[in-house]
Amino acid sequence: MKLRSLAMTVALATGAVWTSAAVAQAKEQFFPVLPYRTGAYAPNGVPWANGYADYLKLINARDGGINGVKITFEECDTAYATDRGVECYERLKGKAQGSVFQPLSTGITFALTEKAPGDKNPLITGGYGRSESSDGGIFKWNFPLMGTYWSGADIIMQHLTKKENGNLKGKKIALVYHDSPYGKEPIPLLQERSKMQGFDLTLLPVTAPGVEQKATWLQIRQNRPDYVLLWGWGVMNSAALKEAVATGYPREKMYGVWWSAAEPDVKDVGEAAKGYSGLVATGEGGKVIDDIKKLVHDKKLGTGPLEEVGSTLYNRGLVSAAMAVEGVRRAQDRFGKGKVMNGDQIRWGLENLALDDKALTKLGLSTVMKPISTSCVDHEGSRTARIHTWDGKKWVYSSDWIEADSSIIKPLVKQYAEKYATEKKITRRTAEDCQS
Repeated sequence: MKLRSLAMTVALATGAVWTSAAVAQAKEQFFPVLPYRTGAYAPNGVPWANGYADYLKLINARDGGINGVKITFEECDTAYATDRGVECYERLKGKAQGSVFQPLSTGITFALTEKAPGDKNPLITGGYGRSESSDGGIFKWNFPLMGTYWSGADIIMQHLTKKENGNLKGKKIALVYHDSPYGKEPIPLLQERSKMQGFDLTLLPVTAPGVEQKATWLQIRQNRPDYVLLWGWGVMNSAALKEAVATGYPREKMYGVWWSAAEPDVKDVGEAAKGYSGLVATGEGGKVIDDIKKLVHDKKLGTGPLEEVGSTLYNRGLVSAAMAVEGVRRAQDRFGKGKVMNGDQIRWGLENLALDDKALTKLGLSTVMKPISTSCVDHEGSRTARIHTWDGKKWVYSSDWIEADSSIIKPLVKQYAEKYATEKKITRRTAEDCQS
């Protein structure tokens, strides 16, 4: 297994990499990182990883760490493979007395959900993972912060319902999805809305990595759905757009989840992708971006190219790092400022996040993320996103913020969470446990 940035420590101002001996002596909070800079999904995985790393560097350079506790981090490249993800987890989990992991893969999340409780390592699965894990009463160690795939699918369907003047009855909607746990996640929500709203749902799986989609788009050309939802990743997204161009399917009728609507997905298609839309859960620009440019990139400490800073997936990685940092900071509020937090304490911090507009503004994050508040019951915390549309050269916001409909999602969460609890013989947490 290839480990990147061994014993990487980002020092205040200088950004120097300390030796492993110094790491052992210093008071430092360790963050394991499971990105994929290699493999078929690297074009999308790299900007996320760069945003994640740059934010951790910024906290050291700008703030001197988390209340004086310096951040160290180490990457282990998973190549988006579940077996490698599990191996990376096993190799990094002993670096601290519990750490917050971000698998960046629904498949890896499924595997680590079985391991995290015993190891007392919280999992942040921001915008991916098991949708039912928003139920903290069953999934004590999972945190699908800022939206699950059920929330994402619901937001898209709300947008389409509005476009159709409130009526989707008789419409045909096709889901073109990555044939993996990730791609299958939105299906229960879409099936539920299909029953409620009377539209016809067609499911079209695409074998990974998704380069070959001719048969899929032949079906679309024959059936002519009113809308196509794209649940792809990496090369699958640009391949889908190219097939849409080749078959004459209007890009204006295509909507992607947040992992299918970033710069790498459209840059090779360019003007031909004009009109394609997708979800975005983060903002752009603002103080945090300025700080990263000034205190990280201008100091020659940037992880990737400067021109990438502020892009869609970069910002997603940045926000993912911010949620991990703020979980540690919140834990320090209870268990001791200036102390290194263990996994159980970080879990408590993530379960008690309270980042309102004032807090986000103080951190310089108000332009790139919405307020988020979690609890024992709600491990999702925020479930809003916007639609942005590719104008041929750049992404342009084309909707206001939309919040997922809890009246539809909550019953699904309860159904699937309780099914999981029954299968795994898990007892729902008590009120006393929620205070622990």
